[in-house]
Amino acid sequence: MPSIKRLSPSDPADAARWDEFVSACPPATFFHRAGWQRVLREVFRHDTHFLYAEAEGRIVGVLPLAHVKSLLFGRSLVSLPFAVYGGVAASNPQAADALEQAAQDLAQRLGVAHLELRNIAPRHTDWPMQDLYVTFRKAILTDEEANLLAIPRKQRAMVRKGIAKGLRSEVDTGVERFFALYADNVHRHGTPGLPKRYFAALQREFGVDCDVQTVTDATGRPLSSVLSFYFRDEVLPYYAGDDTAARELAANDFKYWELMRRSCARGLKLFDFGRSKQGTGSFAFKKNWGFEPQALHYEYCLYKRDAVPQNNPANAKFQLLIQTWRRLPIGVANWLGPYVVRNLG
Repeated sequence: MPSIKRLSPSDPADAARWDEFVSACPPATFFHRAGWQRVLREVFRHDTHFLYAEAEGRIVGVLPLAHVKSLLFGRSLVSLPFAVYGGVAASNPQAADALEQAAQDLAQRLGVAHLELRNIAPRHTDWPMQDLYVTFRKAILTDEEANLLAIPRKQRAMVRKGIAKGLRSEVDTGVERFFALYADNVHRHGTPGLPKRYFAALQREFGVDCDVQTVTDATGRPLSSVLSFYFRDEVLPYYAGDDTAARELAANDFKYWELMRRSCARGLKLFDFGRSKQGTGSFAFKKNWGFEPQALHYEYCLYKRDAVPQNNPANAKFQLLIQTWRRLPIGVANWLGPYVVRNLG
């Protein structure tokens, strides 16, 4: 059996070994990278427990975990907060089993209400599961025109509309324009926003594997922006924001086409449109692009609760909070949001 160890947050050599394994392990994702430990600790002050399995001096599996202490929803151990994917990434079943057992032992020692593993593929059919989320992943074709023609006709017309309107896309060196659009967008939807320093930390931590693309009109006015992650041969547009004028000018559609076009030019192979809740506008938008939903398997061990937690906007209990949040001044929402959202993950 492999031995279970913990990644040191202050050991660059340890992190390099971890990332070398993640880069080569097929089940691993961008959210298994060691840099998330520093981001979660520094920005959200979550205690992290990045576990790895070692055999004969080699890492054979990883499981990134964070201890979320929420005044709103209780205490949990999650792989991984603010990530759409998580859980174990291992090169053999023995390492995967050992890491999951270590996580369960840790959860009970910490006294959390539940352990949550955000798996892409199912691992434990007998565990309680959250079946609300799906992901959308599709191959990027090798030819730019072929990618455009692969978009269904009505959605392709929206892309062409943005092109005809003279929209332009630019890769930003910072997060200023992105954050202004993002913060206004989430406020309109009644959702607490993440802090600007979080996005700056992502760029600082992941470097060229985290960029911001902003769409402007012909005058240079920012209309739509997306922060994307890059992992192996995949691109994952992850956070986005739009001006109220973006819809009329098809800037949101143009934004994702430009990201796809640029990714094609870079030789990337897969466009990961990320997670959506079933029955939502973003779910429909991604289907309209010709992407098919793939179920995500968020599996739970429950210790101090009777059911899987529903701390998401689809929960009817939060409708009053959403309506109240929309009425807050944007400055107040930007100040207060990070204190709320760190409890959500």
